[in-house]
Amino acid sequence: MSANSFDARSTLRVGDESYEIFKLDKVEGSARLPYSLKVLLENLLRTEDGANITADHIRAIGGWDSQAQPSQEIQFTPARVIMQDFTGVPCVVDLATMREAVKELGGDPAKINPLAPAELVIDHSVIADKFGTKEAFGQNVELEYGRNKERYQFLRWGQTAFDEFKVVPPGTGIVHQVNIEHLARTVMVRGGQAYPDTLVGTDSHTTMVNGLGVLGWGVGGIEAEAAMLGQPVSMLIPRVVGFKLTGELKPGTTATDLVLTITEMLRKHGVVGKFVEFYGEGVAATSLANRATIGNMSPEFGSTAAIFPIDDETLNYLRLTGRDAQQVALVEAYAKEQGLWLDPKAEPDFSEKLELDLATVVPSIAGPKRPQDRIVLANAAQQFAQDVRNYVSDDEEAGKESFPASDSPAASNGVPTKPTTVTAPDGSTYEIDHGAVTVAAITSCTNTSNPYVMVAAALVAKKAVEKGLTRKPWVKTTLAPGSKVVTDYFDKAGLTPYLDKVGFNLVGYGCTTCIGNSGPLPEEVSKAVNDNDLAVTSVLSGNRNFEGRINPDVKMNYLASPPLVVAYAIAGSMKVDITKDALGTDQDGKPVFLADIWPSEAEVNDVVANAIGEDMFNKSYQDVFAGDAQWQALSIPTGNTFEWDSESTYVRKPPYFEGMTMETTPVEDITGARVLAKLGDSVTTDHISPAGAIKADTPAGKYLTEHGIERRDFNSYGSRRGNHEVMIRGTFANIRLRNQIAPGTEGGYTRDFTQADGPVSFIYDASQNYQAAGTPLAILAGKEYGSGSSRDWAAKGTALLGVKAVIAESYERIHRSNLIGMGVLPLQFPEGQNAETLGLTGEEAFSFTGVTELNNGTTPRTVKVTTDTGVEFDAVVRIDTPGEADYYRNGGILQYVLRSLIRS
Repeated sequence: MSANSFDARSTLRVGDESYEIFKLDKVEGSARLPYSLKVLLENLLRTEDGANITADHIRAIGGWDSQAQPSQEIQFTPARVIMQDFTGVPCVVDLATMREAVKELGGDPAKINPLAPAELVIDHSVIADKFGTKEAFGQNVELEYGRNKERYQFLRWGQTAFDEFKVVPPGTGIVHQVNIEHLARTVMVRGGQAYPDTLVGTDSHTTMVNGLGVLGWGVGGIEAEAAMLGQPVSMLIPRVVGFKLTGELKPGTTATDLVLTITEMLRKHGVVGKFVEFYGEGVAATSLANRATIGNMSPEFGSTAAIFPIDDETLNYLRLTGRDAQQVALVEAYAKEQGLWLDPKAEPDFSEKLELDLATVVPSIAGPKRPQDRIVLANAAQQFAQDVRNYVSDDEEAGKESFPASDSPAASNGVPTKPTTVTAPDGSTYEIDHGAVTVAAITSCTNTSNPYVMVAAALVAKKAVEKGLTRKPWVKTTLAPGSKVVTDYFDKAGLTPYLDKVGFNLVGYGCTTCIGNSGPLPEEVSKAVNDNDLAVTSVLSGNRNFEGRINPDVKMNYLASPPLVVAYAIAGSMKVDITKDALGTDQDGKPVFLADIWPSEAEVNDVVANAIGEDMFNKSYQDVFAGDAQWQALSIPTGNTFEWDSESTYVRKPPYFEGMTMETTPVEDITGARVLAKLGDSVTTDHISPAGAIKADTPAGKYLTEHGIERRDFNSYGSRRGNHEVMIRGTFANIRLRNQIAPGTEGGYTRDFTQADGPVSFIYDASQNYQAAGTPLAILAGKEYGSGSSRDWAAKGTALLGVKAVIAESYERIHRSNLIGMGVLPLQFPEGQNAETLGLTGEEAFSFTGVTELNNGTTPRTVKVTTDTGVEFDAVVRIDTPGEADYYRNGGILQYVLRSLIRS
């Protein structure tokens, strides 16, 4: 029950139903607040308990100073939690382990139970092994169940053992698309109360739901577990960046072009740790699908959330996707009553403002390794000509070819070339070179949720087939929609046969290529690429193109809209300027250009209007949690504690609570630490904890081999996240990681200073030697450390390797938080300094003093860092809130929650 200090409790009547609500206008200053802060204000009004959430916290939001730096901590209680299986499996593993730990400490295991709705969508496990045939989908599903039976049995057990925990089975769709199409409430109803739908999710792209006016963001799995157990999210009232949209998109541009433009603008502006909120008359002209596409990319530009207010477009989407009439009426009535309804002319109080005229957006792609590196499509070929030089050996300079598509100075210097003949299984031959598009994938929640770009892709395929064009023989083409609704409207519009003929057969309903599950390239292509060290490319309609993520054979990765993915599959090379060069020739030998097969806006809109209806959504989601016969046939253990299998290589009991007592151990200074890795800028959670393929000659591969697992059954790191033994060995094992302590290496290598002269060693092996010697470890890093996916294993693995502190120039929000959640101290170099300016090589021994001040209940602003070589500096302590300090003092967030639950 809320303390209701502001007399905000009221009743809202909608039709025949009445709901208890908490009125925002009872708080002085609420009317001028941005939409997102109004949602936070309601959250505090409703959960005010006089202790953790007080009247002063509520006044702090009402009196928010838009220009001040964040300093006021609040406790945000999300209405629900959403998960995907890569992050959800370790979540449920931890909850199962916590039940046993509670029992050992004398508590009640039943207390470990979600207190708010928690929904998990299995979407990260399907791998596009099979492609280019009508049988690909069925074959990939069979392989998925074969590989993941243990994990799926475990999740089915969780669905029966935990209250308020539901699982959407495999083969349904991508978590974020399922969320906006079915799971999102926009306005939540629970216990007779109506309030804004809010959430945290174990995937950074949880922000896609921001397009529906739902405030939520990605957190690490460990934070999500705490939220499931009733622990509020500790946060500072953020700065809010207002992003004004004006005008309308020009014909020929897509939602993908728009989000890549916004991503570039906001990453350049700097929005890490901030909310972004879209406003202005251009919002009303932005379809819900485009809003969701923009919200999805929030992690790529670095903001915590990227939200749109509620308006008629929101209601139309709710109706289209099968929400019942009472729910839609409630959303409208609640939003208007609480001042959460879009006013296109309003100028809320924002901390900072940007503006974009939608008419200025032009066709774009992004790459070759970061989503924010936007390239105007017309410049893509010549930009590739420059970028490829970073991926080929210097001795190829003598073999440059002239660049045919442009006479610009950058291009006239030529492009490295290494023409390589490939023999296909049928005996035919073809030639590939640097820049060959070997993966063309319509994939990921970002764009497969958007019917306009999906229909455009299908129409490009149709027009290409009618001109006699198809994909090049070396291109692996895959279609992985975000929900079954997509294939339903392709079928209804008669477009599926054309996609099939170009090679874009359905391979699965899941993330596939975007998460690194692109599957192997055809054997002959893979061999040619590796034997000749070719810098080949992928083009995908995803949100992530980090190094080493998409496919181990592919060095350069580009994000593009679905119709451009089809076009590049036909062109076959990034060297082709698809805005000018012919993609191929028609039946009469005439050149065919992109403009010849690009659909008009009217053509796309006509298909969307006539092929998509509410009945499709009702059919797809009518029994979404039940699963098919294969899911229902899985045998599962019974009981409220899990029966661990000591032989399992997928699900093992983790060591986090071993030896834990009810009393905390005092925090200690760190002395004599050695550096496990010295890393540069933009090191992502993919670099720290890869999700993709496991190589046989790595510690993780050797572990699986020793446990009788054949190479073909290794599966991926993502699917093995329920086994800490695999994941420790996979930490810092990305094939593109460059550890500056071990120059000349690429991958999970370091130098082991427990041995004379510090020989090069696997990071895992060195860690074991350091831990055996009782030596603490540290990481040195550059800017934007931990950007990318919100994977908790990037922090869990770091902690289990024995790392006690990380010193970086700057952090992405989620990873910094996750490090604290695992008891690792995040530190920041002094402003304007880094490892290079301080002369740090990574070969030093480090000591950190002043950490013990945390034992006094306060958080030091800095700690003293000294090395055995005489370097000394004050590092900024990035424990940003009192709540985070409590987690660190307890050794981690799970230990804190466990002790709190037992004491209560």
